[in-house]
Amino acid sequence: MPQNSTDVNVRIASIAVSTPPHSVNQVQSEAFLSKYYSDKLSSKSLAIMRKILAHPGISRRHLAVDNLECLVNEDPDSRIARFTRWAVDLSSQAIVQALRQAELPINDVTGLVVNTCTGYICPGISTYLIDRLGFSRQIRAHDLVGSGCGGAVPNLQLCKDILNGTKSGVVVSVSVEICSATFQMADDLSLIISNAIFADGASASVLCGRHKGLALIACASHYEPEHREDIRYIYRNGQLHNQLSIFLPEIAGKAVSRVVNDLLKQAGLKIGDIRHWAFHPGGEKVINAIKHELGLSETQMQPTRTILARYGNMSSPTVLFVLKEILDKGIAPGEWCVMIALGAGLSAHACLLRS
Repeated sequence: MPQNSTDVNVRIASIAVSTPPHSVNQVQSEAFLSKYYSDKLSSKSLAIMRKILAHPGISRRHLAVDNLECLVNEDPDSRIARFTRWAVDLSSQAIVQALRQAELPINDVTGLVVNTCTGYICPGISTYLIDRLGFSRQIRAHDLVGSGCGGAVPNLQLCKDILNGTKSGVVVSVSVEICSATFQMADDLSLIISNAIFADGASASVLCGRHKGLALIACASHYEPEHREDIRYIYRNGQLHNQLSIFLPEIAGKAVSRVVNDLLKQAGLKIGDIRHWAFHPGGEKVINAIKHELGLSETQMQPTRTILARYGNMSSPTVLFVLKEILDKGIAPGEWCVMIALGAGLSAHACLLRS
C-alpha cells in the first residue's frame, strides 16, 4: 500500500442529505410532460418517454419548485435565482444535520468545499454558506465546477488533502445539484431521458482526524476525454442542455472497471475483498453495465438501486445518498467499502473506505 494510502487519520465522521419538499411520481411527470410538450415530440419520442417513465426503477423524485408549471417558459434570470435559493437552502440543511450528527459546532469548521454543475454564480455557493451559517471569515473555502455527476469524489479527495498532516481541522464537503435548473425539452433523446430520471438534492459530509467513522484510505480517478461528447452539458441559446449518448452504459462500465482496478491495486486488494459498493445511480442501464463488468451480486447493487428508486438521479450528491444508505444498514468494523461516481469528461472517480 502506498504511503499516502496508509494515512487513516482522515475520516468521514458523518453524512447528511437534504431534498426539496416538492416531489412527483413518474405518473405525474408523464402527465406534465405530455400536457406541455407533446406537440414538440414525435410519436416515436413520445412512446420512448412514456416507456422510460413507466419503468419501475424510479418511483419518485424531488424537485426544487413550488409546482411543475414554473418550469414552463422559465426565463434565465428566474432560473438562476431559483438555483441559488435552493442550492443554498439544501446545502445549509445538510450541513447543519451533518455537524449535529458529528457533535461538532460551526466554529470548529476550518474548511468548506462545495461542488455543483447545474448552475454558475459568482461568488460561489461557499460564500453564501459562510454568511448563512456563520462559518469563520478565515475559513478555507473552495467551489468546484465542471465534474458533473462525479463531482462528490474529487470533492472528498480535496478535503482529504486539506486535512492530511493535521489532527485539529474539520472540513465540510458539500455536493448540491438543482438539476431542474437545467430543464429543457425538445425532440431530443438526451433531454427525454434527463427529464425522466434527474432530480434535485444535496449532501454534506464532515471530515476530520479525531472522530470515529469511515476511514478515507485512498482515491483514484480515470479520465477518457475522447468520450467527452457522450456525457456533458452543452450550451444552446445561452442555456445548459444535457447530452447523453446511447453508448454511455458500455463506456461507463469499462471506465468504472479501470478506476476500480487502479484503486484496489494501490491497497493490494481484489474485488472479492470488498463487501460494500456505493455507485452513482446513473440509470438502470448504467447500473446493469457496471454490475456485469465488475461481476458483482444483486445484493451488492441493491443500495444503489434503492436510492435511484426513491430519489432518481440527483447528479453529484446521489452517491453520498447511496453511501448513507449503506451506513444506515450497517458496516461491521474492518469491512471495506468502495464509492464510485461517474461524471462529465468522461470521468470515473473512486474512494476506498474502511469502517
